[in-house]
Order: sequence, then C-alpha cells, then structure tokens
Amino acid sequence: MNDSICKESNFHSAYQDNAGILRNFLYYKCGNLQKAEDLMQEAFIRLWQNCKKVFLDKAKSFLFTTANRLFLNMMEHEKVVLSFEKNAPKKIESETPESVLRADEFKLRLENAISNLPESQREVFLLNRIDKIPFEEIARLQEVSVSAVHKKIYKALDRLKKELPELRERKI
Repeated sequence: MNDSICKESNFHSAYQDNAGILRNFLYYKCGNLQKAEDLMQEAFIRLWQNCKKVFLDKAKSFLFTTANRLFLNMMEHEKVVLSFEKNAPKKIESETPESVLRADEFKLRLENAISNLPESQREVFLLNRIDKIPFEEIARLQEVSVSAVHKKIYKALDRLKKELPELRERKI
C-alpha cells in the first residue's frame, strides 16, 4: 500500500512532480492557459477517483493519458459547437429576441445532451457526425466491430432524440 496513490503523501508527491509539466503539455495542445489548468485539475481528480487502481510508478502515465483524452473530448465538443453554429440558419433582421433566446437555449441543451452521452457513444457520434469519419475507420480506431460502431451511433441518436424532441423531425 506504500506505493498507492491513495496514500495522501504519494498523491501530493505525484501532484508536485507532474502538475507543471502536465499543465504545460495541455497548454501547448490547446493554447489556453485556463483550459489547460482546468483539464489538468480534472486529470488529477480522476487520478484520485481511481487511486486504488493506480500505483505511484504509473501515475504520470495515467495522468497524461487521461489529460489527453479530456483534451480530445473537449475538442470534439468544440467541433460540435462550431458545426452547429456553422449549420445554424443565418440570423435574419426580423428575428425576435424570443426566437434568438429559443435558439440559444436549444444550442445549450444540445451541447449538454451530447456531453451527457456515455463516453464511447459520444466519441463515436462526434467522430462520425463532425469529423465525417466512416464507420469502418472508427471501428478500426477503436478496435471494435463495425456493427458495434453502428450500435453506438444508433444509441447516441436515440438518446439525443429522447432528450431533445426537436430532433425527432430532423435528420441528424
């Protein structure tokens, strides 16, 4: 148990040894110091949550792998937002404040619904719908069958349509 991250002194040591380089790693990737610090903190939270599974000598690897996944998820989320903004109907001068508010509320609900998808469904959904990566390529990347990818996308779409009734009439 001495080399367990659950031991407070070991966790503190892992934080001292890795926080700066992890933050810099994330800063170089995203170019935003605040986002880098937020992602770094989230990686350490996940390390603590998984402390029984991670030994001190594997903490750095766990942190960097987790931070990289968090960064990729953040970028996928931002792609969805950008794609939605790009595909959203252009604002017309006659739009009422009420319709603008409804559109903003829908955008926020859509972002939340996507972020609430299970990680594997969200990742497959975003890779296919945003990055336009074919099912076969996603299956190869994730080392799963093409039918598993189909199933994940179907489940993601089903959840999104249940959460957002506006999507039931639209082809997504």
